[in-house]
Amino acid sequence: MRTMTETSDSRTATGTFEVHLSPQTSEADGAIYRFGLTKTWSGDITAEGRGVMMSGGDPATGNAGYVAIELVVGTLEGREGTFLLQQFGDLDRGAETLHYQVVNGSGTGALADLRGRMDLTIDDSGVHRYTLQYHLPDDPTH
Repeated sequence: MRTMTETSDSRTATGTFEVHLSPQTSEADGAIYRFGLTKTWSGDITAEGRGVMMSGGDPATGNAGYVAIELVVGTLEGREGTFLLQQFGDLDRGAETLHYQVVNGSGTGALADLRGRMDLTIDDSGVHRYTLQYHLPDDPTH
């Protein structure tokens, strides 16, 4: 499942990632949980990610939320660099909403000036699939 399409305004990158969470300390008298996260990205993004996730609520009852920030180190469209990815997730009565966005201005190396947002699906077997709609200057030396 590796495809990259391009329009005049944006590009699309797709693939999968594996995520591993490691519980850390809790905050606010145990109401907020902190996790370390690591990811291995495959497909149009070939990278390793590491970051921090904070969550609260009770997923068992269908109501919870999380925020996370992740440093992604690797390549996109053959361009090497790093960028930050911010994440927001909401679980409301079992209905899940996920928002992923590249932190504007966070790109380095050949990924400087990267802008974009990501859609995520998790299939029945637990595979995380991403679609990144992004903008990147045409000059790879930028």
